Amino acid sequence: MILVFQWPFEPDIFQKQAILHLENKDSVFVAAHTSAGKTVIAEYAIALSLKHMTKTIYTSPIKALSNQKFRDFKQTFTDVGLVTGDVQLNQTASCLIMTTEILRSMLYNGSDIIRDLEWVVFDEVHYINDSEVSSHFYFISFKNEIERGVVWEEVLIMLPQHCNVILLSATVPNTMEFANWVG
Repeated sequence: MILVFQWPFEPDIFQKQAILHLENKDSVFVAAHTSAGKTVIAEYAIALSLKHMTKTIYTSPIKALSNQKFRDFKQTFTDVGLVTGDVQLNQTASCLIMTTEILRSMLYNGSDIIRDLEWVVFDEVHYINDSEVSSHFYFISFKNEIERGVVWEEVLIMLPQHCNVILLSATVPNTMEFANWVG
């Protein structure tokens, strides 16, 4: 297989497996420890969307992480944008970085961005937490996490069928149960 993106290192086995699934247009859930290289999967999805002339939206639970990922991805890819409540940079980019709440607003408002969307990356997906729909899951408590969980669930439900998701987390304790629930 010829990869659409190359790194200065050999990808790990879990990264290769995830990349193979992305090439097959499958959604993936990657649960690996901090600094294991989960971002490699997001980078590959961005490269695929550039090849396919579609879009990738990279979501994070908090604005500070969105800003950091924008800076990181901007060093690797030229066509990256940032959409937050107070900043809109390059909104027509192939890769848009935003919080999950911003994506939910776009879905509710019928944004044109959704039409060409191929991938949505949910970083730190353990924030989905509890809420009424997934009350049988228990994750680490953070301030406002229950409200965030509802937002993430709504986004997953409202995404168009042609869109695939990439779920990234280092702290989901019950990975198989979580993956089955999302599936």
